[in-house]
Amino acid sequence: MDLRTLFYFVTVAKEESITRAANSLHITQPTLSRQIKDLEEELGVKLFTRSNHHIHITEAGVLLKQRAQELLDMSQKLQDEFKYIDKQIEGNVYVGCGETIGIQIIAEIFKEIQQEYPNVYFHIYSGNAEDIEYRLDRGLLDFGILIQPANLNKYEALNLPSSDRWGLITQRNSKFAHFKQIERKVLSNEPLICSRQAIDQTIPNNEFLDWLGDSYDEANVVATFNLAFNAGLMVKANIGHAISLENLIDTSEENDLCFIPLYSVLEAKHNIVWRKDHTFSKAAQLFLDRATAVCKDN
Repeated sequence: MDLRTLFYFVTVAKEESITRAANSLHITQPTLSRQIKDLEEELGVKLFTRSNHHIHITEAGVLLKQRAQELLDMSQKLQDEFKYIDKQIEGNVYVGCGETIGIQIIAEIFKEIQQEYPNVYFHIYSGNAEDIEYRLDRGLLDFGILIQPANLNKYEALNLPSSDRWGLITQRNSKFAHFKQIERKVLSNEPLICSRQAIDQTIPNNEFLDWLGDSYDEANVVATFNLAFNAGLMVKANIGHAISLENLIDTSEENDLCFIPLYSVLEAKHNIVWRKDHTFSKAAQLFLDRATAVCKDN
């Protein structure tokens, strides 16, 4: 099994067609079919099922697609790093980030670096904390921007001078809509939609669970989410009230939803994290130096 074969396989999986994949790869259809068949024989599993003019990826194929894409991404990242290793500060920096206004600080650092070093390029991967940690742990990202609560024990970390307020997302016609702040006692027995990360009891120093206190065991959590956009849709569907960070869900005057901050005020801090054993390219080290300066100045 080599990277070229994996690239062929991933292309077929994405195109869902041997013919389209062959055209995209500029090889003949019989050649591509042979490559896929050889790969299936090597692994001892079926990667696709075929019916008429269509192919469908199997469960084993889905797993291989994920692993193959990781290997291809890492191969590309490795090639990029060595392409610039003997040059001045040039190359690519890979950063994973969740939904947060903290990215504004990162964007300012990006802008400053690119003005001085136009051959430094930044690539943002958006996802939740689980996605970012997964890619960090496999070396696919140089840095991650994590929103508290998060387990920082296995990473090096900087505290960004930014944070998001926790609050309640509710319909504008709900009984809470006129509240200026939300105390935990008023949420007793109310249907709540919570971030899975926020109620993760394995995360040390989880400030959100501390805010809930003894009320957590009695909380009526009817749904969980990892993307705030979906939480907003659930609130609109009258499933419950969402506990979320500010600015992630549209609560403008034109929208049917509103944001009410928690009381006492609870803020989620932001961290830049990286693997303790990660070896940085010159470009990534420059980003870290600039980020460290910003964090110290604040």
